Amino acid sequence: QVQLVESGGGSVQAGGSLRLSCAASGYPYRSYCMGWLRRAPGKEREGVATIDSAGSTSYADSVKGRFTISKDNAKNLLYLQMNSLKPADTAMYSCAADSRWRPHCGFPMDYWGKGTLVNISS
Repeated sequence: QVQLVESGGGSVQAGGSLRLSCAASGYPYRSYCMGWLRRAPGKEREGVATIDSAGSTSYADSVKGRFTISKDNAKNLLYLQMNSLKPADTAMYSCAADSRWRPHCGFPMDYWGKGTLVNISS
């Protein structure tokens, strides 16, 4: 059974940084797309970043240049480095993973975790 467990959320001031981690178990980690999505209070869920099996990445316009998605295949960990954080980045962040190969990563994916809360104060 696939399990995705996020960690690393917290409260920081605007301009600060956080690194989120996602531990994947029961999953062919190297094979398919993975990503991060978020849901801000009162808003729809938003795809933030994706990474494919070759390490190619894509980002939402709202986070380009500030967020970096990466993974450590040896440790089965997915990361989201978030810099220059803004109050608008406040949300529940969840990692997600596909169960099949596809040519271009995107959302929705097939599995997702419960999330970790990020709160940015001005």
